[in-house]
Amino acid sequence: MSRVTDGLGVTSDGGGGPLRVLVLAGSSRAGSVNARLAGLVAAQVERSGATVDLARLREFEMPTYDGDAEADEGPPAGAALLRERLLAAQALVIASPEYNASVPGVLKNAVDWVSRFRPQPFKDKQTLLVSASPSMVGGNRGLWALRVPLEHLGARVYPDMFSLAMAHAAFGEDGGLTDAGLRERLAATVDSFLALAEADTRYLCLQRRWYEFLGDESTAPVTHRAED
Repeated sequence: MSRVTDGLGVTSDGGGGPLRVLVLAGSSRAGSVNARLAGLVAAQVERSGATVDLARLREFEMPTYDGDAEADEGPPAGAALLRERLLAAQALVIASPEYNASVPGVLKNAVDWVSRFRPQPFKDKQTLLVSASPSMVGGNRGLWALRVPLEHLGARVYPDMFSLAMAHAAFGEDGGLTDAGLRERLAATVDSFLALAEADTRYLCLQRRWYEFLGDESTAPVTHRAED
């Protein structure tokens, strides 16, 4: 992407093609309602004009994380492949189930493996979390649990989340959501997230050193993405 500086001294990417979004279904189960929800998110991403990479967690085979195995054999091929797909994307959407009010073990295991790479691909990644569940809370508790490791790794997790309750009865024969209000809310959530991700990709976040807020003057550049 070409760099362009506007009249205010802000640096942007000056276009450079459509936003690239990885939509990951965080379930390995056949017939997963979260895989169906991920498909709807991917369709909305495409309608927005972005480029979508739709993936299922079952595509990335990984054993349970073991530090000794990592030291002896290195990370598994599935973890390396998932990292490559993450690095190729400018934004990430995860559709995650909820197991016992928390993150599914298979998804947390994938995060643990991928986090071992350097550079690890979650840092500064604009991320949206969605869920579907037969329960009345729609998997929302699992999303709150998933935010913790992702934010610890530096992901910029979008404040709003989408949780689909009673998911076993929410899809029509055409694969879409039967409730018009839910369709509109999902589209609005995805579109607003993409707008933020697009802005973050095109315009570098302004950085001011902490001592400037204490009143000290600094000549440090403020148009670089924060790294420290």
